[in-house]
Amino acid sequence: MSNLTDRVSYIKGLAEGMKLDTESNEGKIIEKMLELLSDMAAEMDEMQDSLDELDEYVDSIDHDLSDMEDLIYGEEDECGCGCDCEDDDECECGHHHCHCSCEDDDDDDDSIVEYVCPHCGEEMTFEVDSFDFDEDYLCPSCHNPLFPQTPDEE
Repeated sequence: MSNLTDRVSYIKGLAEGMKLDTESNEGKIIEKMLELLSDMAAEMDEMQDSLDELDEYVDSIDHDLSDMEDLIYGEEDECGCGCDCEDDDECECGHHHCHCSCEDDDDDDDSIVEYVCPHCGEEMTFEVDSFDFDEDYLCPSCHNPLFPQTPDEE
């Protein structure tokens, strides 16, 4: 029983103990008000039960969603280095700086390709992820096409 239901029951008990005249106008009004209070307290109990049930359901959905996100996106560490490091400091500007040993690894070199211009010998690098094969790249030094079309491609 909720606190409201207990309080309404207490007030009903007081009214009965006072032996109110239920035949008088005032007695009738008090009796109807007590019935109303009792009904309101019962309705509030039902609403609280529904709210508790809904809260449990939302927590369950949140937990399932979290599991799904971990499955789809994987669990990543805050610094984004890919390892399970906990030695992660935050500087004044709010950026994370990883101080783990993986930061010094050369594993990230797989996404960078070095290329030499066939015309002037200028060395340059390209990121594989952002490379567009349909674009005509020009050498920054001699301004000639870096990847000239061969007769088979024309």
